[in-house]
Amino acid sequence: MRDRLRIAVQKSGRLAEPARALLASCGYAWRETRDHLFCIGETMPIDLLLVRDDDIPGLLADGTCDLGIVGRNVLLERAGECVLAGAPAPFREWRGLGFGACKLALAVPQQWGEAQALALDGLRIATSYPALLTQWLDERGIAAEVVTLSGSVEIAPRLGKADAICDLVSSGATLAANQLRATDVLLESEAVLAGPVAPFGDARAEIAALLLRRFDAVLGLRDSKLLLFQAASCNVPALMALLPDAEQPTVMRVDGTDRVALQAVCRGAVTWQRLEDLKRAGADALLVVPVERMLA
Repeated sequence: MRDRLRIAVQKSGRLAEPARALLASCGYAWRETRDHLFCIGETMPIDLLLVRDDDIPGLLADGTCDLGIVGRNVLLERAGECVLAGAPAPFREWRGLGFGACKLALAVPQQWGEAQALALDGLRIATSYPALLTQWLDERGIAAEVVTLSGSVEIAPRLGKADAICDLVSSGATLAANQLRATDVLLESEAVLAGPVAPFGDARAEIAALLLRRFDAVLGLRDSKLLLFQAASCNVPALMALLPDAEQPTVMRVDGTDRVALQAVCRGAVTWQRLEDLKRAGADALLVVPVERMLA
């Protein structure tokens, strides 16, 4: 039973800084210990444990940490290992966090034709994600050999260790450098907030609920803008039809006229083209304002 929440985050790597930035945007501040392994929360009863990305699912499973910010690919690979071992995973994804996007994809040599790329039976496929690849192959009835490697997956075909690979792809530059091309996407991945399957039964439940509300508020405001403009009352329906991603607007009548002033939070990007479309539909005095915080 604990009255503080412990979150595992990546100590270094591509998810480390965005994870800390997200927590900071939620009003969270911390003091890092001298060994740079632990952060003590100062504004909220939340502490951070700084670890390797691959270690986070295990720390969730044994209860060392309550929550973790980890790549979906890592989380589902560890969950797949649990299933292959005959036990359900003791953790699950709570929220997608919208950063660290990548794909787990199958890739074959560039010189292969389409027919050869589709004929995977009997091939050796190198990967660092054997559980996810095995599941994908089994679902399609493909009898391929899974070659597990901990690194340097892209060069496996050139070394003769495999015929194809299954690995994370971001820009595709690494595949191109190794004369490979992606064919099938097994998983769309991003950073996620992971936690236990069962809810907390102590003070951590309230702290976690507060953190989730702030996450949802911050993530919901990404690319959001407050749009203000004036228009004749008769033009309002046509103008709102151009703002399908806007929340219910606030409408105020302009004294002594048949005009109204409107303000609405738009969840999508408010581009110059959208402003021009609104202008042609009868809006004027258009103003776009960034939204820093909003709590529903």
